[in-house]
Amino acid sequence: MARRFVEQLRDGDNLEDVYLVTDKQLRANRNGNPYLLLELRDRTGGIQGRMWNAGDHVARGFDPGDFLYVTGKVQLFQGALQVIVTAVERTEAEKIDFADFLPQTEQSIPKLTDRLRGYLLRLGNPHLRALAECFLMDDAFMRSFTTCPAGVKLHHAYVGGLLEHVVSMMDAADKLLALYPAVDRDLLLMGVFLHDAGKTRELTYGRAFGYSDEGQLVGHIPIAVALLAETAAKVPDLTGEPFPRELMLRIQHMILSHHGELNHGSPKVPMTPEAMLLHLIDLTDTRMHMVLRDLKEDRNNPSAWTPYNHNLGRRIYKGGALGDLFGESGGGYD
Repeated sequence: MARRFVEQLRDGDNLEDVYLVTDKQLRANRNGNPYLLLELRDRTGGIQGRMWNAGDHVARGFDPGDFLYVTGKVQLFQGALQVIVTAVERTEAEKIDFADFLPQTEQSIPKLTDRLRGYLLRLGNPHLRALAECFLMDDAFMRSFTTCPAGVKLHHAYVGGLLEHVVSMMDAADKLLALYPAVDRDLLLMGVFLHDAGKTRELTYGRAFGYSDEGQLVGHIPIAVALLAETAAKVPDLTGEPFPRELMLRIQHMILSHHGELNHGSPKVPMTPEAMLLHLIDLTDTRMHMVLRDLKEDRNNPSAWTPYNHNLGRRIYKGGALGDLFGESGGGYD
């Protein structure tokens, strides 16, 4: 029997299928009775599961990253679908087709990679172009860069997500640069390329998306600065001269400040035109991806509003016109 993907689930459906559990929390209800709160996922999305009266003996039977055969019923609760789980059984990974569980970009990774290379190999600054070439010649780095997600949950959380995010930002930068001729084009594009490069070592994405030990202890911003230093040391082999210190400082600053605010995880706030524009393009692409994803994934909810998004701090209005847009055909976002 064909599997039921998360995007196919409807209110009232009976559920008997295998899902990847990405989060597991043992909680207590108002009466103090234990229950399990689960995040169940496949390549099409995620859904929360609640298993009532499930104590520690059930919770010890599996871990996040395991595959579970789940029995339960789908219900609509406060505007979002959830599964009331009646039974779970751990499934051996050898019996699993991993392609069903790791979400992937809907775009062509080879075509995205070609667009990335096109932007980088047209850089006019010889030192920046040589730096780009050193990264592009690093097969291990490029394998990671072109398959890594851009995040675990927040945005572009799928195989190829980082590459898609970066190329989308480069496209946006290419258009915006015409409005701001004082911004250094080559420097901005290099900053876009490297701002999240540390995620290639921060994130794990072989079976489920998570964080490496290095990612937990160091984080993607310092990792990206280290990657820059390691790779810039190879540039003299191509140019015959040291990588300019001023250029290095400007790239480092863009990486360190791209989150924009100290309370958003940036060690520095943007203090150059290129750093400011990088931050704003990054913020725009990230936020718009989250908004459009919420609209796309919520098209089966009859409400005019999506469920509350805690990261955006709001619900998104679908309304009549958008309701037509996100109809059976999926509108313009498939």
